[in-house]
This record gives sequence, C-alpha cells and structure tokens, in this order.
Amino acid sequence: MADCSCFKSFFFEYETNKVVVFKSPHLGVLKWAIQAGVLIYICIILIVEKRYQDKDSVISSVHTKVKGVAQTDSRIWDTAEYTLPLQGLSAFFVITNVITTENQTQGVCPETPTPQTICSTDKVCKKGYIVPRSNGIQTGKCIKYNANVRTCEISAWCPVESDRQAPEPAVLNSAENFTVLIKNNIHFPIFNYTTRNILPQFNVSCMFNKTTDPQCPIFRLGDIVEEAGESFSKMAVEGGIMGIQINWDCNLDRLSYHCRPKYSFRRLDDKKATEAVHPFYNFRFAKYYKHADGTEARTLIKAYGIRFDILVFGTAGKFDFFELVIYIGSSLSYFGMATFFIDCFLTSRHCCCKKIPAKEFYSLKKSKTFSGPLYVLMYVSFVDEDHIIFVNKKLDDSLQNSEGKKVQKHTGSIPDDVSNLPPGLEAASPSVPHSDHDMLLASNIELNPLQKDADSPPWCHCGKCHSMFTFQEQLCCRRSPGPCITSAYLFERLVLSRSALEFMLSYSDPFLNTNNEHITAKFRHCAYSQYIRWRFGSKVLMHYCVIPSCCRWTIRNKYPKADGKYHSFIPKPVS
Repeated sequence: MADCSCFKSFFFEYETNKVVVFKSPHLGVLKWAIQAGVLIYICIILIVEKRYQDKDSVISSVHTKVKGVAQTDSRIWDTAEYTLPLQGLSAFFVITNVITTENQTQGVCPETPTPQTICSTDKVCKKGYIVPRSNGIQTGKCIKYNANVRTCEISAWCPVESDRQAPEPAVLNSAENFTVLIKNNIHFPIFNYTTRNILPQFNVSCMFNKTTDPQCPIFRLGDIVEEAGESFSKMAVEGGIMGIQINWDCNLDRLSYHCRPKYSFRRLDDKKATEAVHPFYNFRFAKYYKHADGTEARTLIKAYGIRFDILVFGTAGKFDFFELVIYIGSSLSYFGMATFFIDCFLTSRHCCCKKIPAKEFYSLKKSKTFSGPLYVLMYVSFVDEDHIIFVNKKLDDSLQNSEGKKVQKHTGSIPDDVSNLPPGLEAASPSVPHSDHDMLLASNIELNPLQKDADSPPWCHCGKCHSMFTFQEQLCCRRSPGPCITSAYLFERLVLSRSALEFMLSYSDPFLNTNNEHITAKFRHCAYSQYIRWRFGSKVLMHYCVIPSCCRWTIRNKYPKADGKYHSFIPKPVS
C-alpha cells in the first residue's frame, strides 16, 4: 500500500510555488524596468549573435600560385628560383635575400674562426671531434685560416661558408611587386554546403584592395606586408613570417544569405632579435653538379625570405527551431533577476544600523523561520517516575539508559476517555484510586519480590521485556526494579479490554464490524493509542511516544498479527 501511495503522489500530484503579492507602485515599476532591460538584452543577443541558428565549423583546402620576375646585377630570377613549396602546410615561401658559397667540393680546409676552433698547435684540435655549429669533422691539425689566424682543419665541403651578414638592401627587394593567387575551397559538413573564394565573374587582372576590391583573390606581396603595418624592404633583408587570415562568416538562411571571405594580415614571427632565439627566417639548401673530370660540386645557398602562412577559419549558421527553443528556454531564467534584486534589497532588514518598517513587514510576509529538522525526537514515561523524559539525540545505546530533558506529566489523574467508558466498564473499574494504584506499582514490596526472567535483556527491570533489535525499542516500563505495569488492573481494563477498545473505535466508526478480518489489527493499534493517552496524557505526540517492550508485546500477544511479523518503531523527525 505504501508503494502504491508513493506511485500516486509521484504521477498524479502537481506542486507549485506559493507567491506573495505586494501592491506597491515603486516595486512594480522597478520589476518591469528590470524585466524590460532583460528582454531587450535577450533580443539583441538573439539577433546579433544569431542564437536561433545551428553552427558548423569550416573545413578548408588552399592552393597558391606566385607570379613575378626580378633582375639583379648578375641574373634574372623567376618563379622556379625564388619560390619553394612547403609540403603539408597551407603556406608558400618567397626568397628575398641570399648568401651563396660556390664551387664547394669534398675535402679538407680550415674551419671558420670561432672561440672553439681557433688554435695555436695541433694539441688543441682533436681528431674526429665535432664542434657545435661546426661545418665539418676535425682532422687533428692546426692550419692557417689567413695571415693572422690559425684554426683547426676539418673534413667538409670546402671552402666553408663565410660568416657574413645578409646583404642590405636585399638582393630581391623588388619581390614586393610579386603577386600570389590564393585558391581556397571550403566545406561545412553539417549543412553539406561547399563554396570557394573565387567568384564566377572573377577578373584575372584584378588586385586585392581592402576598399575597392576586397573579394579579389590576387594579392601583391608588398601590400600584404604593408597591411600588417610592416616595411617590406626591412623585412626582406633577414626574412620573417606573415599570416594571411581568411575568415568565413556565413549565414545560410535564404532571406539573409551571405557567405564571402574576409581577408586580414598580420606578422607572426618575433622580430626583436634581443628577445628571440634565432629571429627572422632563413634556411640553407644546395644545388649539386659535376665538373668535367667527374668531381661532385655544389653551390650552397643561405636563403632569407618571407613565409606566408594561410590561416582559414570560420563558421556557418542556419536557422534551427530546436536551437531557438533552447535559447529561449535558457533565457527565461534571466527574468528572475528582477525578483532576485528586489528581494536582495528588501530582505536586508537593517540599513545604517536603523530598522526600516517596510523591510521588516516585507520579510515577515515573504519568509517564515523554522528550526532545522531534529535528528530524532522521543518521549519516554516510566511508571516509577512522575514526569516524562524528552530525548532528542542519536542513540548509541538502549533508550532505557539515555538521559533526556524532564517534561511535566499530564495533570489529570484519569484521562477523559476513561470517564466516558460505558456503565458496565465503570462498575468493573478498581476501587483503588488511579493515583494510589500508580504508587503501588512504584514501590518495591518486600513481601512480593520481583522474579526476573533469566532471558530478560539487561536493560529490563520488570522481568517481562523481550529482546529488541533497535536502540529506540529497548525500553522497560520502569527505571528501577519492580512490578511490571502490565500487571496493573487499569492496564488490563483500559488498554487490553476488548469492550473498552470497541467503545473507543466506535467514536470514529459508529457501525464498527467486529467480525471484520482486520479487526485484530485495529484493536492492536487502538491499544497502543490507549496506552499513550493513559501514560502521556495526549494523542498529539502519538508518533514520538515510545511504548515499553513489555507493554508492546503484551498487546501483541493479546491481539496478534497473523504472520507474527511486526514493524520496528521508528520515530518521525520534526521541524
């Protein structure tokens, strides 16, 4: 039955919050002002950031073509010479300056002078030793590098590269007039949408300009560097890294379709030589050939230049009903800010150490104060004590041994229910007054000593208690040894008497059917109630009054359960 009740309360009940309405023009205007501000904010974010759209990130591929020809003092430079493809990167490299070492062959020659390679005798040079940043392997000899300096001999490509600065101005300073065509194809997989940066009406003679032609995919290298706030002639001397950023911010809704790239530029490398390790950008490569006699030779080139990294990023958005619902649902919580701010202001009862009556009134109507839930609350009554004990703590031993607060007992000598018994039962009542009978139970009469059962638990003092599993049920009717309350005449007539219990049950059910199969359970629970009325004087604390083990089992034996299984007593927590 309990499970069925929980099922019904879960599925067939509705709970809502209680609302307190304060009729105040000031609070009403403040509330609507805050909520209007929230509504405007939500609408602006909805429109500006397009929160009603589903989003997808871009997938991109890039292909570049560099065009241009330059002439120096000694040669003509074309695309095949000054551009080097970078495998696996959306990037291209343009040579702007070079240092060449020609006609190198395999042999032995002096190393470039450094603090580690300058020598005076052969003892300084170690055969087979490789100095960090060396050009070759030492042979163990110390030879002349020039008329004034001697260095260790090495086995390497000779003559070694000279340690000289990059030429200034740059050899290919005119590379700023070179152009690059950037082909960028993109795809948004969620929307299955594909496009590219080259328009159908593409003009091959166009040139990118942020103002006049922002969609042209052909860029002048000098313009790219200048757009980033740099000088091409200075950057060309020792090289650097430039970033070409392509941002796709696409709106795929039919009524407001837009999906074109936006180009921007910035320098990516650290140009401060004092702070960077190996600043700027350069590398070495060689061109190999053979002499007429078959000797292998090469030209070593130290190339300075600008690497252009193409960075593609962006998102596409398209209207989605579920995204709109999610945004609206999440935004509804913002309307509670009005109540939150007003409550924060009004529930601060004191301002400048002075009480404000309006705030006191608001707090009184808005909230109620309750003490926290108690861990456990129990009332205990012993027949040999004239007061009730109030216990409010977690039990770590039997309730019999627990200390608690003393509470005044019910003032009436006989409960009102007893006075309402039928005439037959009143005649059968004992001639001894109730108060005298309690005195008889409270005394230890030497002529009739207590005979305690050997199986009685250690906390039992009447000899009729049963062993109980829980601490809150380990309770005897007495604090000290003496007769059990179940042997009292009034216990029999008031608690156990079937006639008395039928009379009490008739209060709630005038047509009580004593032949009902559940009548025994009703008698048992009514007997519990009768004991509590008698010993505690009230039925209000029914769920918190503990019936002693001896009384509980006497009642159970009188009105037993068919299967013999009984529930343990668990006191209800209160607030």
